[in-house]
Amino acid sequence: MIKIKNLTKYYGDLCAVDHVSFDVKKGEILALLGPNGAGKTTIYRIITGYLRPTSGSVEVMNYDIHNHMIEIKSKIGYLPESAPIYKDMLVYDYLDFVANIRGIQKEKKIGHIKELSNLCELNEVMHMNIDELSKGYRQRVGIAHALMGNPEILILDEPTAGLDPNQIVETREIIKRIGKKKTIIYSTHILSEAESTCDRIVIINEGKIVADDSLDGLRESLKEDSFEDIFMKLTKGNQK
Repeated sequence: MIKIKNLTKYYGDLCAVDHVSFDVKKGEILALLGPNGAGKTTIYRIITGYLRPTSGSVEVMNYDIHNHMIEIKSKIGYLPESAPIYKDMLVYDYLDFVANIRGIQKEKKIGHIKELSNLCELNEVMHMNIDELSKGYRQRVGIAHALMGNPEILILDEPTAGLDPNQIVETREIIKRIGKKKTIIYSTHILSEAESTCDRIVIINEGKIVADDSLDGLRESLKEDSFEDIFMKLTKGNQK
């Protein structure tokens, strides 16, 4: 689904992403983990067309980011860490607005919004202003936004950041349900979340990939049982 090869991004003299290469398979839930400033968000922004790489290549479903960004954007739903939603709108009106932007046909729009409301557990708040919602519900609205138009790939940047424990569990379950039909890449600082949700883990540190494996594979190769110990060992020297 996604092929990344020798991806590099400089901000002036700072190398934020340093010759990163990995693939994402169809139907896979992949966690991209790393300390703050490791390069995760930069990679997401390059895949989704918000940034141009300094060098390297990215292909999404055989479309190259240098020549086919419009086609790629139609295949990807992206939720940044801070969901870009209009808080003065009703939830339903906002999703209707997003559906119009996405070009959803009128005869399909109501059914699609209802489907996303059920999937993201928004039925109880569809009539409410977004600014009246808890952060957990606002994140669900953001996920519904990212899923509008039924993209095949979903990219979630810290979807559970700032949520309370109950909201984290609820959001995690929604991600698991989505993962039965979509290819998902997401980042989180909650290691137990990645452990319980993901098929594969890519750990990036100081712009470079330091691990790419299943959790069981990482445990076996590093002779560590605790995911926290694995993460600390691989990112030692860049913890704040």
